Amino acid sequence: MRARRVALLAAVVLFAGFVVVVVVGTPWQPLPEPPGGHTPIDPTAGLAPEQVDRAESFVAALRPASLASLLLGLAASAVLGLTPLGARLVRALPTPRRGRWAWQVLLGVLALAVIGRLVTLPLSAYGEVVRHRYGLSTRGWGLWLRDVVVSTAIDAALTAVTALVLVWLARRLARGWWAVAAAGAAVLVVVGSFLWPVLMEPAFNDFESMPAGELRTDLLALAQENGTPVRDVLVSDASRRTTALNAYVSGFGSTRRIVVYDTVLERLPDEQIESIVAHELGHVATDDVLTGTLMGALGAAGGVALLGWVLTSPRLLRRAGAESAGDPRAVPLLLLLVAVGTLLATPVQNLVSRQVEARADVHALDLTEDPEAFVAMQRGLAGSNLSDPDPPDAWHWFFGSHPTVAQRIALAQDWARAEREP
Repeated sequence: MRARRVALLAAVVLFAGFVVVVVVGTPWQPLPEPPGGHTPIDPTAGLAPEQVDRAESFVAALRPASLASLLLGLAASAVLGLTPLGARLVRALPTPRRGRWAWQVLLGVLALAVIGRLVTLPLSAYGEVVRHRYGLSTRGWGLWLRDVVVSTAIDAALTAVTALVLVWLARRLARGWWAVAAAGAAVLVVVGSFLWPVLMEPAFNDFESMPAGELRTDLLALAQENGTPVRDVLVSDASRRTTALNAYVSGFGSTRRIVVYDTVLERLPDEQIESIVAHELGHVATDDVLTGTLMGALGAAGGVALLGWVLTSPRLLRRAGAESAGDPRAVPLLLLLVAVGTLLATPVQNLVSRQVEARADVHALDLTEDPEAFVAMQRGLAGSNLSDPDPPDAWHWFFGSHPTVAQRIALAQDWARAEREP
Protein backbone atom coordinates (compact mmCIF):
# COMPACT_ATOMS: atom_id res chain seq x y z
CA MET A 1 0.00 0.00 0.00
CA ARG A 2 2.84 2.39 0.78
CA ALA A 3 4.33 1.86 -2.70
CA ARG A 4 0.97 2.73 -4.25
CA ARG A 5 0.75 5.93 -2.24
CA VAL A 6 4.26 6.92 -3.33
CA ALA A 7 3.29 6.40 -6.98
CA LEU A 8 0.16 8.50 -6.53
CA LEU A 9 2.12 11.25 -4.78
CA ALA A 10 4.70 11.28 -7.58
CA ALA A 11 1.91 11.57 -10.15
CA VAL A 12 0.40 14.50 -8.29
CA VAL A 13 3.77 16.29 -8.10
CA LEU A 14 4.52 15.72 -11.78
CA PHE A 15 1.07 16.88 -12.88
CA ALA A 16 1.46 19.94 -10.67
CA GLY A 17 4.70 20.69 -12.52
CA PHE A 18 2.85 20.20 -15.78
CA VAL A 19 0.18 22.70 -14.71
CA VAL A 20 2.85 25.25 -13.74
CA VAL A 21 4.53 24.94 -17.16
CA VAL A 22 1.14 25.26 -18.88
CA VAL A 23 0.21 28.35 -16.89
CA VAL A 24 3.60 30.02 -17.34
CA GLY A 25 4.41 28.84 -20.86
CA THR A 26 1.04 29.43 -22.55
CA PRO A 27 0.54 32.81 -24.27
CA TRP A 28 -2.85 33.62 -22.80
CA GLN A 29 -2.99 37.03 -24.52
CA PRO A 30 -1.17 36.70 -27.86
CA LEU A 31 -2.17 40.23 -28.91
CA PRO A 32 -2.57 43.09 -26.41
CA GLU A 33 -5.97 44.71 -26.19
CA PRO A 34 -6.26 46.78 -29.38
CA PRO A 35 -7.61 50.35 -29.37
CA GLY A 36 -11.39 50.32 -29.29
CA GLY A 37 -11.61 46.69 -28.17
CA HIS A 38 -11.62 43.50 -30.15
CA THR A 39 -13.18 43.22 -33.60
CA PRO A 40 -16.58 41.45 -33.50
CA ILE A 41 -16.24 37.92 -34.84
CA ASP A 42 -18.07 37.27 -38.11
CA PRO A 43 -19.33 33.65 -37.92
CA THR A 44 -18.99 33.30 -41.69
CA ALA A 45 -15.39 34.60 -41.67
CA GLY A 46 -16.28 36.54 -44.82
CA LEU A 47 -16.68 33.35 -46.86
CA ALA A 48 -19.28 33.16 -49.60
CA PRO A 49 -22.60 31.58 -48.48
CA GLU A 50 -22.04 28.58 -50.76
CA GLN A 51 -18.60 28.00 -49.20
CA VAL A 52 -20.04 28.10 -45.69
CA ASP A 53 -22.87 25.75 -46.68
CA ARG A 54 -20.44 23.30 -48.28
CA ALA A 55 -18.11 23.32 -45.26
CA GLU A 56 -21.01 22.84 -42.82
CA SER A 57 -22.41 20.03 -44.95
CA PHE A 58 -19.00 18.34 -45.03
CA VAL A 59 -18.41 18.45 -41.28
CA ALA A 60 -22.03 17.43 -40.60
CA ALA A 61 -21.35 14.26 -42.60
CA LEU A 62 -17.97 13.62 -40.97
CA ARG A 63 -18.35 14.59 -37.29
CA PRO A 64 -20.79 11.82 -36.28
CA ALA A 65 -18.54 9.18 -37.84
CA SER A 66 -15.45 10.62 -36.15
CA LEU A 67 -17.17 10.65 -32.76
CA ALA A 68 -18.59 7.16 -33.29
CA SER A 69 -15.13 5.86 -34.24
CA LEU A 70 -13.64 7.36 -31.08
CA LEU A 71 -16.33 5.87 -28.84
CA LEU A 72 -16.31 2.51 -30.61
CA GLY A 73 -12.54 2.19 -30.29
CA LEU A 74 -12.73 3.12 -26.62
CA ALA A 75 -15.55 0.62 -26.04
CA ALA A 76 -13.60 -2.19 -27.70
CA SER A 77 -10.57 -1.33 -25.60
CA ALA A 78 -12.72 -1.35 -22.46
CA VAL A 79 -14.19 -4.77 -23.26
CA LEU A 80 -10.72 -6.22 -23.74
CA GLY A 81 -9.12 -4.36 -20.83
CA LEU A 82 -11.77 -4.62 -18.12
CA THR A 83 -12.77 -8.25 -18.64
CA PRO A 84 -10.73 -11.47 -18.81
CA LEU A 85 -11.37 -11.57 -22.57
CA GLY A 86 -8.25 -9.55 -23.40
CA ALA A 87 -6.14 -11.58 -20.98
CA ARG A 88 -7.33 -14.82 -22.56
CA LEU A 89 -6.49 -13.48 -26.01
CA VAL A 90 -2.94 -12.61 -24.95
CA ARG A 91 -2.45 -15.98 -23.29
CA ALA A 92 -3.84 -17.91 -26.28
CA LEU A 93 -1.40 -16.41 -28.78
CA PRO A 94 1.08 -18.96 -30.16
CA THR A 95 4.51 -18.01 -28.82
CA PRO A 96 7.94 -19.65 -28.51
CA ARG A 97 8.67 -21.23 -25.12
CA ARG A 98 11.78 -19.18 -24.59
CA GLY A 99 10.96 -15.64 -23.57
CA ARG A 100 7.29 -16.45 -23.73
CA TRP A 101 6.17 -13.48 -21.64
CA ALA A 102 7.98 -11.06 -23.97
CA TRP A 103 6.40 -12.60 -27.05
CA GLN A 104 3.00 -12.44 -25.39
CA VAL A 105 3.47 -8.71 -24.83
CA LEU A 106 4.68 -8.00 -28.36
CA LEU A 107 2.13 -10.18 -30.16
CA GLY A 108 -0.59 -9.16 -27.73
CA VAL A 109 -0.13 -5.48 -28.54
CA LEU A 110 -0.08 -6.29 -32.25
CA ALA A 111 -3.27 -8.35 -32.01
CA LEU A 112 -5.05 -5.70 -29.94
CA ALA A 113 -3.94 -2.94 -32.34
CA VAL A 114 -5.26 -4.89 -35.32
CA ILE A 115 -8.55 -5.60 -33.55
CA GLY A 116 -8.93 -1.94 -32.63
CA ARG A 117 -8.26 -0.85 -36.20
CA LEU A 118 -10.61 -3.45 -37.69
CA VAL A 119 -13.42 -2.39 -35.34
CA THR A 120 -13.22 1.20 -36.54
CA LEU A 121 -12.21 0.43 -40.15
CA PRO A 122 -15.74 0.75 -41.62
CA LEU A 123 -16.07 4.22 -40.10
CA SER A 124 -12.62 5.17 -41.39
CA ALA A 125 -13.65 3.98 -44.86
CA TYR A 126 -16.86 6.00 -44.59
CA GLY A 127 -14.79 9.08 -43.68
CA GLU A 128 -12.67 8.52 -46.77
CA VAL A 129 -15.82 8.23 -48.89
CA VAL A 130 -17.02 11.57 -47.52
CA ARG A 131 -13.64 13.19 -48.27
CA HIS A 132 -13.79 11.83 -51.83
CA ARG A 133 -17.37 13.04 -52.22
CA TYR A 134 -16.35 16.57 -51.31
CA GLY A 135 -13.15 16.49 -53.36
CA LEU A 136 -10.84 16.66 -50.36
CA SER A 137 -9.19 13.27 -50.84
CA THR A 138 -7.40 12.19 -53.99
CA ARG A 139 -6.23 8.80 -52.70
CA GLY A 140 -7.20 5.63 -54.46
CA TRP A 141 -8.36 2.81 -52.22
CA GLY A 142 -5.06 1.00 -52.66
CA LEU A 143 -3.12 3.98 -51.31
CA TRP A 144 -5.69 4.48 -48.53
CA LEU A 145 -5.29 0.85 -47.45
CA ARG A 146 -1.52 1.17 -47.62
CA ASP A 147 -1.67 4.23 -45.35
CA VAL A 148 -3.91 2.37 -42.89
CA VAL A 149 -1.51 -0.58 -42.77
CA VAL A 150 1.59 1.59 -42.40
CA SER A 151 0.11 3.80 -39.68
CA THR A 152 -1.20 0.75 -37.80
CA ALA A 153 2.17 -0.99 -38.06
CA ILE A 154 4.08 2.07 -36.83
CA ASP A 155 1.70 2.66 -33.93
CA ALA A 156 1.69 -1.02 -32.98
CA ALA A 157 5.48 -1.31 -33.14
CA LEU A 158 6.08 1.73 -30.97
CA THR A 159 3.37 0.70 -28.51
CA ALA A 160 4.66 -2.87 -28.36
CA VAL A 161 8.22 -1.80 -27.55
CA THR A 162 6.96 0.62 -24.91
CA ALA A 163 4.71 -2.01 -23.34
CA LEU A 164 7.54 -4.54 -23.39
CA VAL A 165 9.79 -2.18 -21.46
CA LEU A 166 7.04 -1.42 -18.92
CA VAL A 167 6.28 -5.10 -18.32
CA TRP A 168 9.99 -5.96 -18.12
CA LEU A 169 10.56 -3.25 -15.52
CA ALA A 170 7.53 -4.40 -13.53
CA ARG A 171 8.88 -7.97 -13.55
CA ARG A 172 12.40 -6.97 -12.61
CA LEU A 173 11.80 -4.19 -10.08
CA ALA A 174 8.44 -5.18 -8.65
CA ARG A 175 7.70 -2.03 -6.60
CA GLY A 176 9.70 0.82 -8.11
CA TRP A 177 9.25 0.01 -11.78
CA TRP A 178 6.99 2.98 -12.45
CA ALA A 179 9.68 5.49 -11.35
CA VAL A 180 12.19 4.21 -13.89
CA ALA A 181 9.45 3.97 -16.52
CA ALA A 182 8.34 7.55 -15.84
CA ALA A 183 11.87 8.83 -16.38
CA GLY A 184 12.11 6.75 -19.56
CA ALA A 185 8.80 8.13 -20.82
CA ALA A 186 10.01 11.68 -20.35
CA VAL A 187 13.23 10.93 -22.25
CA LEU A 188 11.26 9.20 -25.00
CA VAL A 189 9.08 12.27 -25.50
CA VAL A 190 12.16 14.48 -25.83
CA VAL A 191 13.91 12.15 -28.28
CA GLY A 192 10.70 11.64 -30.24
CA SER A 193 10.24 15.38 -30.68
CA PHE A 194 13.60 15.54 -32.44
CA LEU A 195 13.46 12.33 -34.45
CA TRP A 196 9.77 11.95 -35.34
CA PRO A 197 9.66 14.50 -38.18
CA VAL A 198 12.87 13.21 -39.75
CA LEU A 199 12.02 9.51 -39.48
CA MET A 200 8.22 9.42 -39.89
CA GLU A 201 7.47 12.02 -42.57
CA PRO A 202 9.15 9.98 -45.36
CA ALA A 203 6.89 7.02 -44.53
CA PHE A 204 3.93 8.81 -46.12
CA ASN A 205 5.28 11.45 -48.49
CA ASP A 206 8.14 12.11 -50.89
CA PHE A 207 9.99 15.41 -50.79
CA GLU A 208 12.10 17.35 -53.24
CA SER A 209 13.83 20.69 -53.01
CA MET A 210 11.86 23.64 -54.26
CA PRO A 211 13.36 24.81 -57.55
CA ALA A 212 15.40 28.00 -57.46
CA GLY A 213 13.24 31.04 -57.92
CA GLU A 214 11.80 34.12 -56.28
CA LEU A 215 9.54 32.21 -53.88
CA ARG A 216 12.33 29.96 -52.61
CA THR A 217 14.61 32.97 -52.17
CA ASP A 218 11.89 34.89 -50.31
CA LEU A 219 11.13 31.97 -47.98
CA LEU A 220 14.80 31.50 -47.11
CA ALA A 221 15.10 35.25 -46.50
CA LEU A 222 11.99 35.14 -44.31
CA ALA A 223 13.57 32.40 -42.19
CA GLN A 224 16.78 34.40 -41.95
CA GLU A 225 14.85 37.51 -40.86
CA ASN A 226 13.04 35.35 -38.33
CA GLY A 227 16.41 34.43 -36.80
CA THR A 228 15.85 30.74 -37.57
CA PRO A 229 17.65 29.86 -40.81
CA VAL A 230 16.62 26.61 -42.46
CA ARG A 231 18.61 24.00 -44.34
CA ASP A 232 16.24 23.68 -47.29
CA VAL A 233 12.78 24.41 -48.67
CA LEU A 234 11.05 21.18 -49.65
CA VAL A 235 7.91 20.41 -51.62
CA SER A 236 5.75 17.51 -50.40
CA ASP A 237 3.76 15.42 -52.88
CA ALA A 238 0.62 15.86 -50.76
CA SER A 239 -1.60 15.93 -53.86
CA ARG A 240 -1.29 12.12 -54.01
CA ARG A 241 -3.63 12.04 -51.04
CA THR A 242 -5.48 15.32 -50.66
CA THR A 243 -6.45 18.65 -52.14
CA ALA A 244 -5.93 20.33 -48.74
CA LEU A 245 -3.45 23.18 -48.40
CA ASN A 246 -0.71 23.32 -45.79
CA ALA A 247 2.93 24.07 -45.04
CA TYR A 248 5.07 23.55 -41.97
CA VAL A 249 8.58 23.79 -40.53
CA SER A 250 10.09 20.60 -39.13
CA GLY A 251 13.37 19.43 -37.66
CA PHE A 252 15.90 21.13 -35.43
CA GLY A 253 19.22 22.81 -36.09
CA SER A 254 20.87 21.32 -39.16
CA THR A 255 17.72 19.27 -39.99
CA ARG A 256 15.31 22.22 -39.94
CA ARG A 257 13.47 22.70 -43.21
CA ILE A 258 10.41 24.43 -44.59
CA VAL A 259 7.94 22.00 -46.18
CA VAL A 260 5.26 23.24 -48.56
CA TYR A 261 2.47 21.08 -49.99
CA ASP A 262 2.51 20.95 -53.78
CA THR A 263 -1.19 21.88 -53.64
CA VAL A 264 -0.20 25.19 -52.06
CA LEU A 265 2.18 26.00 -54.91
CA GLU A 266 -0.54 25.25 -57.45
CA ARG A 267 -3.30 27.34 -55.89
CA LEU A 268 -2.00 30.18 -53.71
CA PRO A 269 -0.11 33.34 -54.67
CA ASP A 270 3.38 33.82 -53.28
CA GLU A 271 2.41 36.40 -50.65
CA GLN A 272 -0.13 33.99 -49.11
CA ILE A 273 2.42 31.16 -49.09
CA GLU A 274 4.83 33.48 -47.30
CA SER A 275 2.13 34.23 -44.73
CA ILE A 276 1.63 30.50 -44.03
CA VAL A 277 5.36 29.93 -43.69
CA ALA A 278 5.73 33.00 -41.47
CA HIS A 279 3.17 31.46 -39.12
CA GLU A 280 5.15 28.22 -38.99
CA LEU A 281 8.38 30.12 -38.43
CA GLY A 282 6.64 31.80 -35.49
CA HIS A 283 6.50 28.43 -33.75
CA VAL A 284 10.25 28.10 -34.19
CA ALA A 285 11.03 31.65 -33.03
CA THR A 286 9.08 31.20 -29.79
CA ASP A 287 10.40 27.66 -29.13
CA ASP A 288 6.89 26.21 -29.14
CA VAL A 289 8.19 22.71 -29.86
CA LEU A 290 10.59 22.85 -26.93
CA THR A 291 7.88 24.13 -24.58
CA GLY A 292 5.48 21.51 -25.87
CA THR A 293 8.14 18.86 -25.39
CA LEU A 294 8.61 19.91 -21.76
CA MET A 295 4.85 19.75 -21.22
CA GLY A 296 4.72 16.37 -22.93
CA ALA A 297 7.61 15.00 -20.89
CA LEU A 298 6.03 16.06 -17.60
CA GLY A 299 2.63 14.78 -18.70
CA ALA A 300 4.06 11.44 -19.85
CA ALA A 301 6.04 10.98 -16.62
CA GLY A 302 2.99 11.88 -14.55
CA GLY A 303 0.86 9.49 -16.58
CA VAL A 304 3.28 6.60 -16.04
CA ALA A 305 3.42 7.34 -12.32
CA LEU A 306 -0.37 7.24 -12.30
CA LEU A 307 -0.20 3.91 -14.11
CA GLY A 308 2.07 2.69 -11.30
CA TRP A 309 -0.76 3.49 -8.90
CA VAL A 310 -3.61 2.07 -10.98
CA LEU A 311 -1.83 -1.09 -12.16
CA THR A 312 -1.11 -2.14 -8.58
CA SER A 313 -4.81 -2.21 -7.71
CA PRO A 314 -5.61 -5.88 -6.88
CA ARG A 315 -9.29 -5.35 -7.66
CA LEU A 316 -8.66 -3.88 -11.09
CA LEU A 317 -6.09 -6.54 -11.95
CA ARG A 318 -8.52 -9.30 -10.99
CA ARG A 319 -11.17 -7.72 -13.21
CA ALA A 320 -8.69 -7.71 -16.11
CA GLY A 321 -7.66 -11.31 -15.49
CA ALA A 322 -4.06 -10.42 -14.61
CA GLU A 323 -1.95 -10.98 -11.51
CA SER A 324 0.36 -7.96 -11.59
CA ALA A 325 1.73 -5.18 -13.77
CA GLY A 326 4.47 -7.61 -14.81
CA ASP A 327 1.91 -10.09 -16.14
CA PRO A 328 1.57 -9.94 -19.96
CA ARG A 329 -2.18 -10.41 -19.44
CA ALA A 330 -2.25 -6.86 -18.05
CA VAL A 331 -1.42 -5.43 -21.49
CA PRO A 332 -5.08 -4.93 -22.56
CA LEU A 333 -5.73 -3.01 -19.34
CA LEU A 334 -2.56 -0.97 -19.90
CA LEU A 335 -3.68 0.02 -23.41
CA LEU A 336 -7.14 0.97 -22.12
CA LEU A 337 -5.67 3.21 -19.43
CA VAL A 338 -3.41 4.91 -21.98
CA ALA A 339 -6.39 5.49 -24.29
CA VAL A 340 -8.47 6.98 -21.48
CA GLY A 341 -5.59 9.17 -20.34
CA THR A 342 -5.02 10.42 -23.87
CA LEU A 343 -8.70 11.26 -24.24
CA LEU A 344 -8.79 13.16 -20.95
CA ALA A 345 -5.67 15.11 -21.90
CA THR A 346 -7.07 16.14 -25.30
CA PRO A 347 -9.00 19.28 -24.24
CA VAL A 348 -6.03 20.50 -22.17
CA GLN A 349 -3.63 20.00 -25.06
CA ASN A 350 -5.99 21.76 -27.44
CA LEU A 351 -6.54 24.67 -25.08
CA VAL A 352 -2.79 25.30 -25.02
CA SER A 353 -2.50 24.65 -28.76
CA ARG A 354 -5.13 27.26 -29.65
CA GLN A 355 -3.27 29.94 -27.70
CA VAL A 356 0.07 28.96 -29.20
CA GLU A 357 -1.40 29.01 -32.71
CA ALA A 358 -2.83 32.49 -32.09
CA ARG A 359 0.60 33.72 -31.03
CA ALA A 360 2.10 32.25 -34.21
CA ASP A 361 -0.55 34.15 -36.19
CA VAL A 362 0.52 37.39 -34.52
CA HIS A 363 4.14 36.54 -35.28
CA ALA A 364 3.28 35.98 -38.94
CA LEU A 365 1.59 39.37 -39.08
CA ASP A 366 4.59 41.03 -37.41
CA LEU A 367 7.01 39.33 -39.78
CA THR A 368 5.18 39.96 -43.07
CA GLU A 369 3.28 43.15 -42.13
CA ASP A 370 0.64 42.04 -44.62
CA PRO A 371 -2.73 41.46 -42.91
CA GLU A 372 -4.55 41.44 -46.26
CA ALA A 373 -2.52 38.46 -47.44
CA PHE A 374 -3.04 36.75 -44.07
CA VAL A 375 -6.82 37.17 -44.24
CA ALA A 376 -6.94 36.04 -47.87
CA MET A 377 -4.78 33.03 -46.97
CA GLN A 378 -7.06 32.05 -44.07
CA ARG A 379 -10.13 32.24 -46.30
CA GLY A 380 -8.35 30.29 -49.02
CA LEU A 381 -7.34 27.56 -46.58
CA ALA A 382 -10.83 27.42 -45.11
CA GLY A 383 -12.41 27.08 -48.54
CA SER A 384 -9.97 24.43 -49.75
CA ASN A 385 -9.83 22.44 -46.52
CA LEU A 386 -13.60 22.73 -45.94
CA SER A 387 -13.06 24.12 -42.45
CA ASP A 388 -16.16 25.09 -40.51
CA PRO A 389 -15.60 28.82 -39.86
CA ASP A 390 -17.68 28.73 -36.67
CA PRO A 391 -17.97 25.19 -35.21
CA PRO A 392 -20.11 24.36 -32.14
CA ASP A 393 -18.46 25.63 -28.96
CA ALA A 394 -18.38 22.22 -27.23
CA TRP A 395 -16.81 20.54 -30.26
CA HIS A 396 -14.22 23.25 -30.67
CA TRP A 397 -13.41 23.25 -26.94
CA PHE A 398 -12.66 19.54 -26.98
CA PHE A 399 -11.28 18.87 -30.46
CA GLY A 400 -10.18 22.26 -31.81
CA SER A 401 -6.38 22.52 -31.92
CA HIS A 402 -6.46 25.91 -33.73
CA PRO A 403 -8.55 29.04 -33.38
CA THR A 404 -11.52 29.07 -35.74
CA VAL A 405 -11.13 30.76 -39.10
CA ALA A 406 -13.47 33.51 -37.90
CA GLN A 407 -11.33 34.07 -34.79
CA ARG A 408 -8.09 34.20 -36.80
CA ILE A 409 -9.45 36.76 -39.23
CA ALA A 410 -10.75 38.92 -36.37
CA LEU A 411 -7.27 38.71 -34.80
CA ALA A 412 -5.69 39.96 -38.02
CA GLN A 413 -8.14 42.86 -38.12
CA ASP A 414 -7.26 43.70 -34.49
CA TRP A 415 -3.58 43.65 -35.41
CA ALA A 416 -4.12 45.95 -38.40
CA ARG A 417 -6.13 48.42 -36.32
CA ALA A 418 -3.46 48.46 -33.61
CA GLU A 419 -0.80 49.18 -36.24
CA ARG A 420 -2.79 52.07 -37.68
CA GLU A 421 -3.49 53.73 -34.36
CA PRO A 422 -0.64 54.99 -32.15
